[in-house]
Amino acid sequence: MGYDKPHIITLMGPTASGKTDLALLLAEHLPCEIVSVDSALVYRGLDIGTAKPSRENLAATPHHLIDILDPVECYSAAQFRADALEKIAEILARERIPLLVGGTMLYFRALLQGLSQLPPADAAVRARLDRDAKKIGWRGMHEWLSRVDPDSAKRIHPNDPQRIQRALEVYELTGVALTALCRQEDASRFPYQDVRIVVAPTARLPLHRRIAERFKKMLELGFVEEVEALRRNGDLHDGLPAVRAVGYRQVWGYLDGRYGYQEMVEKATIATRQLAKRQMTWLRRERGAAWFDMEVRDTWSKVLKFLESSPIN
Repeated sequence: MGYDKPHIITLMGPTASGKTDLALLLAEHLPCEIVSVDSALVYRGLDIGTAKPSRENLAATPHHLIDILDPVECYSAAQFRADALEKIAEILARERIPLLVGGTMLYFRALLQGLSQLPPADAAVRARLDRDAKKIGWRGMHEWLSRVDPDSAKRIHPNDPQRIQRALEVYELTGVALTALCRQEDASRFPYQDVRIVVAPTARLPLHRRIAERFKKMLELGFVEEVEALRRNGDLHDGLPAVRAVGYRQVWGYLDGRYGYQEMVEKATIATRQLAKRQMTWLRRERGAAWFDMEVRDTWSKVLKFLESSPIN
């Protein structure tokens, strides 16, 4: 079973499923330190729209890989893997339990399964792909991807230009589909045993309700004003990963005057639902995970009981 390896806890789930609250509750009862597995929480200044834990919660429970970059910077799955492995080793050295929490499934896959040797970004190829996209649109680029790498095209949404561009870039640089490269065995094995937990509603409607309510609360807390403050920095644009984050992209478009307030709310809510749907597709492929529904009463105590009987203790 691999129980000779040190153990970590991985807590996965779609956006708005209650992962953060559950993690904080678990940390009150177990000697855990939380490692964020979230591609937006790494950015300073992206607070309200990412549902970042409060300063009080961050102070009460050790958190890692939060607020480590400025929004103008980029962060890759490979860099996340290196950073996460470093933090896990440090936490275990303190004889505490690493609790990895988040919904960026690509990061989880990079950490647990490793990364194939993909070519680095090429500015010239990306610039050419951007020019092509301006001519035929990203849906046209997605159709092109479906011809050269149909597996990636099925996995990548037509409204996800960042990943469409990367898949086409890899094909242009190597002549091999991204999917085929990712299937190659990675020499770097994950050196720990993970106790895997998924929190996700069994029905779509409760999650959709959570998503709508959470976005409404974000607006009440000053989400639009947060994005306005980011824009005043003067060094950001809507091509950066931080600005492309769900919610931020839609508010940015509203502030650009591309649509009205109510349309912004609708676009952001729909985009968040689409994100949750993609996350659920990833999660259903997870093997060996224990599933829990946060809509069920006392779920957190059931998760705690499950962990207390697991090999981490």
